[in-house]
Amino acid sequence: MTRLPNFVYIGPDKAGSSWLHEVLLTHPQVYLTPAKDLYFFDRYYDRGTAWYAEQFRDATDAQLVVGEVCQDYLFHPGAPARMAETLGAPKLMVSLRDPVERAWSSWLYARKHGMWPDDFGAALRSVDELLEHGRYASGLDRFGRHFPRELLHLAVFDDLEADPQGFLDATTDFLGIDRLPLSAEERQAKLPAARAFLGAARERRAPLRRLGPRARRRPPRRRRPRSGVVHRMLYQRIDKSQVRPDQASVDYIREQLADEVTRIERDYGVPVRERWGWS
Repeated sequence: MTRLPNFVYIGPDKAGSSWLHEVLLTHPQVYLTPAKDLYFFDRYYDRGTAWYAEQFRDATDAQLVVGEVCQDYLFHPGAPARMAETLGAPKLMVSLRDPVERAWSSWLYARKHGMWPDDFGAALRSVDELLEHGRYASGLDRFGRHFPRELLHLAVFDDLEADPQGFLDATTDFLGIDRLPLSAEERQAKLPAARAFLGAARERRAPLRRLGPRARRRPPRRRRPRSGVVHRMLYQRIDKSQVRPDQASVDYIREQLADEVTRIERDYGVPVRERWGWS
């Protein structure tokens, strides 16, 4: 029988979802789709449950957790009800990142691909998702109408940056599976730069698990080129260490999303205001 997910990372983007996906792919007790972001519960719901279930048909009995990582579900108004109807009561995960840093990282990624205005302040006022994907409390409230709080694991991106092993341990503990020790190299690696070492880790652990669906059954998205040469040809280079958001843009984001951050602390008990410098 095909197994439907009992775990879904629901968002947001630019908060460690790629790192989490690549790491959990190596866990022998976890089955994730080889490519993340199925977008079933927002963009492709009309394809039906049979199509969705097909993406998980290679999950084995030894894999206690079957899931997907999709960064946009948190922000889609219809996703929570669709997920509850299709999956019942899956475990959910969110990774919270300072909305200023999240929006900035998203803009840098878009600029690398030649998209969006080349001025961050102009982009904030013309690209809705830069602010909308920082409305964490509103998204959590929507999911809270369909799922009890104990099914939700609220992580903080800052913890991933500071202690990848601790971040991962908290996640596997929540999922009720064995902890997965990271090597010293893996613990030092940071997020997008982690692709190379995680590829090596996956090769080391491959005998412990069956890999996912064959290419013909992979979800409908184009994976990013992994070749450094191709990467340099396709993407504009941006030195992140030399560019930072201007103070006016920082103030604008904080003004627009202040209530969201307040409600994260008040309603969900996650003290982030001081950590993010929003005091």
